[in-house]
Amino acid sequence: MIKFSDLNLDKKVLKAVEETGYESPTPIQAGAIPPALEGRDVLGIAQTGTGKTASFTLPMISLLKRGRARARMPRSLVLAPTRELAAQVAENFDAYAKHTKLTKALLIGGVSFKEQDALIDRGVDVLIATPGRLLDHFERGKLILSDVKIMVVDEADRMLDMGFIPDIERIFSLTPFTRQTLFFSATMAPEIERITNTFLSNPEKIEVARAATTSSNITQGVVMFKASRKDREGSEKRRVLRDLIASEGEACRNGIIFCNRKVDVDIVAKSLKKYGLDASPIHGDLDQSHRMRTLDGFRDGSIRFLVASDVAARGLDVPNVSHVFNYDVPSHAEDYVHRIGRTGRAGNKGTAIMICVPRDEKNFEAIEALVEMEVPRLEVPNAPKPASADKPADAATEDKPKRTRTRSRTRKSEDTPADKAAEPTADVAPVETTEAPKPQPAKAEAPKTAQDNQPNEKPKRTRGGRGRGRDHHDRGPKIVGMGDDAPSFITMSFDERRG
Repeated sequence: MIKFSDLNLDKKVLKAVEETGYESPTPIQAGAIPPALEGRDVLGIAQTGTGKTASFTLPMISLLKRGRARARMPRSLVLAPTRELAAQVAENFDAYAKHTKLTKALLIGGVSFKEQDALIDRGVDVLIATPGRLLDHFERGKLILSDVKIMVVDEADRMLDMGFIPDIERIFSLTPFTRQTLFFSATMAPEIERITNTFLSNPEKIEVARAATTSSNITQGVVMFKASRKDREGSEKRRVLRDLIASEGEACRNGIIFCNRKVDVDIVAKSLKKYGLDASPIHGDLDQSHRMRTLDGFRDGSIRFLVASDVAARGLDVPNVSHVFNYDVPSHAEDYVHRIGRTGRAGNKGTAIMICVPRDEKNFEAIEALVEMEVPRLEVPNAPKPASADKPADAATEDKPKRTRTRSRTRKSEDTPADKAAEPTADVAPVETTEAPKPQPAKAEAPKTAQDNQPNEKPKRTRGGRGRGRDHHDRGPKIVGMGDDAPSFITMSFDERRG
């Protein structure tokens, strides 16, 4: 078996490696370190969790042991797609270079420019940065890349997914043509292959596993879940997640739960807290200090579950992650490989479980096609049994309180005579005898006129202008203010006054 002492590393580097507890290199390390020490370009393809970070940090420290950096002119450059991965590389550099005098600077977003400028001005041997923040410093005139001797691109396929390829090409153009390039990726998309053909010179290609394969140390499974109703999918899906965690028992020491959307990250974290599971969210909208505190809490065990977006799928090197739960099926099949690669690291066993709803079945089929294996189907834990006729099924609304309708509906004329007879009577008995109505005094009748003897018929109207074609003698004289259709009793009272 090959040991680190067989790889011609610097003695101070070997001493630091021994203090970390590692004796034998991983396949990607054993294949990439020797050609890197020879000054050759390296193209490393390996699945996540195989030790790619040490594959370039160890030879870089050995090659940079001699020389001194000048102000604003770093001697080497490491590009990482996310802040977390860049911070992880910086931690590895500190561990392996602690017996040397090499200096480093970490350029990531969420940190003050002033502090980073102060480090660059003193001169650094190793510059670890994300592409966006690196170009920000360069455009402000605070950084000169003409003295870069070693350039490393880590997680190149993730760079492609995040849209950093134009920035990578620009950074390549700013560095010397004679630089040494170490290029690492878990998958080889056509765009990645084009970049390697353009910027790498006769690279040594090390492919320790087929691109986009999953580790054999990881036990995988998927739950095919369908909600009882569309508006209940979120709450029922969160219940399935909690049941999966409970079904794993003590074997689930900790875990990372991946969601596709940032808003779901917050919702799932709050739901787990509500049901007594210690969980914290981490995504790109949180400031860097908060994200680092959350990661530190997850590493030291004070936080059991980390609910994350894909920003945390890369760069998390926590050796003892027991479980990965894919709350959502990733939109890109390659992301599945990186997500579940957070468990089963450094030879440890791990478990990866995914929840798939009907609308994500196409993405799930793409994942199985990529990894070239059928992910075992799992039973939905504590699945409700079909409702029987005498016992209705309960609605799955554990995250929301049940709503009851308080509207009362009254129906008229639906009581049968028997029901009416059974109704209770009033407390006061009805009065059986009623008094006879008192006689009312007769009203004095007015003397009848000739008009009262005629039948009460409305006069016929003829078409034409007002006042034409009418018989004005049928209803008596015209009364001012009442029109032609004055009632007969009003006409009668006026006729009496005239008489």
